[in-house]
Amino acid sequence: MGGACDPMMKRCRAQLTLMQAFYADQFVLPLPPGHSFPMSKYRLLRERVEGEPGLELHQAMPATDGELALAHTPAYVSAVLEGTLGAAQQREIGFPWSEAMVARSRRSVGATIAAARTALVSGVAANLAGGTHHASADKGGGYCVFNDVAVAARLMQAEWHRSHRQLLRVAVIDLDVHQGNGTAAIFADDPTVFTLSLHGAKNFPFHKERSDLDVDLPDGCRDDVYLDALAAALAELWRRHVDGPPGLIFYVAGADPHEGDRLGRLKLTTAGLAERDRRVLSAARERRIPVALSMAGGYGRVVEDTVRVHLGTVRAALASWQQWNNAPL
Repeated sequence: MGGACDPMMKRCRAQLTLMQAFYADQFVLPLPPGHSFPMSKYRLLRERVEGEPGLELHQAMPATDGELALAHTPAYVSAVLEGTLGAAQQREIGFPWSEAMVARSRRSVGATIAAARTALVSGVAANLAGGTHHASADKGGGYCVFNDVAVAARLMQAEWHRSHRQLLRVAVIDLDVHQGNGTAAIFADDPTVFTLSLHGAKNFPFHKERSDLDVDLPDGCRDDVYLDALAAALAELWRRHVDGPPGLIFYVAGADPHEGDRLGRLKLTTAGLAERDRRVLSAARERRIPVALSMAGGYGRVVEDTVRVHLGTVRAALASWQQWNNAPL
């Protein structure tokens, strides 16, 4: 798999001993007072994981214009980068345009690109933000400017084909509480990318796109019902890939199914979400499928609750990386 690693050779060597995670929390959007987006959670998460043994952090590089164009229309990319988004487009995204928004959005995509490249070499890697799954090809939405998973998936497929002369099949396992409508729309006619979404049936977005596999969950859903639904969905994912598993999984590990989330409407405990992460990562590892994960949503009434869930996801990923690489636990 060396071809996918060529642009990051020094980093790839480091992966032999440490799991890699990428961040861009130094770019803080100038949001108005009372804005509902929990910008501070990214800094708080990075500060919490900095002391985790076995983990190495890197500041993410920005995605290029050409990389963004793999999943987005040139007109939309230009409007974001040049600051010509209309007022209605900015309202749909949920952020006022700023240079910081552009920088943060580019680097959020760059972090998932780096995590995906790294995962193809060492099994598991993480973006400490990302999961911007409401962005479609020609517009943003729901606090999502560019779709990091869609861009990274198409770039990894291109790089894999160039270096291996083979098709890289991709699966997106989206367990944010909100449906990954943008991701589903981008890959609607692409049989090389399988999209799976477990989400609240009555939650945003209220017009949902069709994923390859959608699982609608009722308000108030608790751990046992959720984990049963996840088990069935994963079984269906493997059934649909009986002729060969995907070569890369993007795991969108939202913290917003948590019982303390302001926007989630589900009732999963911290322990239930930890079990969710363990099951996804274990299933991928048992099949030797690399995983690039992103944190996605989380809007806890107490921001520390959201950070705690994200931290649990990172720790589950680290444990899976250690088992993948036979590293000391």
